[in-house]
Amino acid sequence: MGLVILTLPLHAQKIKVTEGDIKTLKNESSINIEFTYNDMRVGKFKTEADYVAKKTEEYNKKEAGKGDTWAKSWVSDREERYEPKFVELFTDNSKMKEDKNATYTLIFNTSFTEPGFNIGVMRQNAYIDGEVTIVETKNRNNVIAKLTVSKSPGRDVMGVDFDTGWRISEAYAKAGKSLGKYIK
Repeated sequence: MGLVILTLPLHAQKIKVTEGDIKTLKNESSINIEFTYNDMRVGKFKTEADYVAKKTEEYNKKEAGKGDTWAKSWVSDREERYEPKFVELFTDNSKMKEDKNATYTLIFNTSFTEPGFNIGVMRQNAYIDGEVTIVETKNRNNVIAKLTVSKSPGRDVMGVDFDTGWRISEAYAKAGKSLGKYIK
């Protein structure tokens, strides 16, 4: 019998402070959390718009209207799936509650999304990259700290994550969890 070795690409998530100091948050019990998607790239595409246009066209060719429905979900999944997962795991792990009136605001800008794929016999995990900016809520020009989150992986533990939105929501969950622990 021969030995078959299967190698899978591993994505190690990294969090790095690039400016300022997160110690300011040490005694805070709450934080406001906001999300942006400015200049986000997707997969091999230079812009999100290029990715959405290509996928919409592909899906509409397979079934009329399917691409249009997919394009709406691509955007609505942010508020309905990704952001709540991030917030839930961030607050659980940082021991801070989310509060729009908190002294500080954490702004998570997703700069890159790899949607990944799962076709049963072959898969690529999703992952996201983001920039985190922590500012005073009442004076947004006062930046407390900036951080980067690189290669936050998203996949289902059981490998049944055929839905792109599910994989990406898991990447946000991992980012929230890791960032919450890091700030704590």
